[in-house]
Amino acid sequence: MKRYLLIIISLIFIILFGLTKEQLAQERDLQYFRYPDKRGLNVFETSKKDTIPFNGLKVVVGGASTLQFQGIDHSNEANFVDDGEGKNINQLIELSNNFNLATANLDLDVQLANGVRMHLRTYLSSRHHNEAYVKGGYLQIDKLDFIDEGFMDEIMDVVTIKIGHMENNYGDAHFRRSDNAMALFSPFVGNYILDAFTTEVGGEVYFKNHDIIAMVGFTNGKLNQNVNDGGATNVAFLAKLGFDKQFSSNFRLRLTGSVYTNNKAARIYLYSGDRAGSRYYSVMESITSTSDNFTSGRWNPGFADKLTAIMINTFIKFNGLELFGTYERPEGGDFRGAAETRTWNQFAFDAVYRFGMDENFYAGVRYNTARGKLANINPDEVTINRVQAGIGWFLTKNILTKLEYVNQTYNDFPGSNIYSGGKFSGYVIEAVISF
Repeated sequence: MKRYLLIIISLIFIILFGLTKEQLAQERDLQYFRYPDKRGLNVFETSKKDTIPFNGLKVVVGGASTLQFQGIDHSNEANFVDDGEGKNINQLIELSNNFNLATANLDLDVQLANGVRMHLRTYLSSRHHNEAYVKGGYLQIDKLDFIDEGFMDEIMDVVTIKIGHMENNYGDAHFRRSDNAMALFSPFVGNYILDAFTTEVGGEVYFKNHDIIAMVGFTNGKLNQNVNDGGATNVAFLAKLGFDKQFSSNFRLRLTGSVYTNNKAARIYLYSGDRAGSRYYSVMESITSTSDNFTSGRWNPGFADKLTAIMINTFIKFNGLELFGTYERPEGGDFRGAAETRTWNQFAFDAVYRFGMDENFYAGVRYNTARGKLANINPDEVTINRVQAGIGWFLTKNILTKLEYVNQTYNDFPGSNIYSGGKFSGYVIEAVISF
């Protein structure tokens, strides 16, 4: 066994050292692709301006690994509520300063044909599952040469087609969020309070012409796929329209509006679809909890049966300064068959300044607030506010370290709720490797 292992390792070294640096870089270049390293920063939808030649089937194996050290404290002012055995279900667990579970991703990207690419991501380690599981994947088509060389080239010069059980393109914030171990694109550790993210089976068609971006898509509105729905069918609709222009070498402006609507689902996954888990471990958890809540620190409005959500995003980059804004308004029902709907509103604003050689350092701050009703039976709205401030250093294009301070408060929650007068604050150090 050792002999065969040595032969394999020797062959790998011969192949690698037999290639030049330029050849190695070329081997990992795919068409219409977002690089998983620093080159992928501030990339949203992939561009049609592609110069990578097609040289046959190409398989790229990549991945990411991330580890955090957390030093966060939490508290609340909730009333005593007996669990029946004399314990207070509103008493928070005691947090210590320590390392969190290391997370890991495995990516498989394949150039199948000229202008045809496949992506598959597997979570090897995450908060929600002990075992490895597939997050999702898709087939992306930018050319139809597999039908006939040059077939409909004039149309495909501005059109992209994506099909799969995949991360759906609602809004721009998901391009800047941490996806389990893939945390290189986010300048902060935590994602939004209302973390819009879902993986559903469907298709998206893009129109990209000069500075205009338009997309229309359909999904079946389900995260977990099965046919045991009693014959029920459902179609969720999503769309995006935007403008993205590089006015000069040091000034870029992007403005987009997105919508997602799903009106026949017993369960809405848009704010609970991330199975990897929150970046703030065990915050605001009760001493009576039997297991760690993998969504700790974020908020799911708990919509069912119907949902219409809009998101408006603005991105500005001027020299080293980046400004990214989000306004989001989801409206949905409480349960299946409910006629009444309720609304949440979320606002987030990032200011990040990148500096140093090749902008390898940055400092940034984010303000995030979300407000809405817990349920229609509750007359009052609650508010959750968060401030994040952080610094980061790209040691190489594939390695990033971050230090973040976070402060989150829960306002106007009823006294019987564990979040009444709740808050958590502290620091998180995060190390990211992505390739």
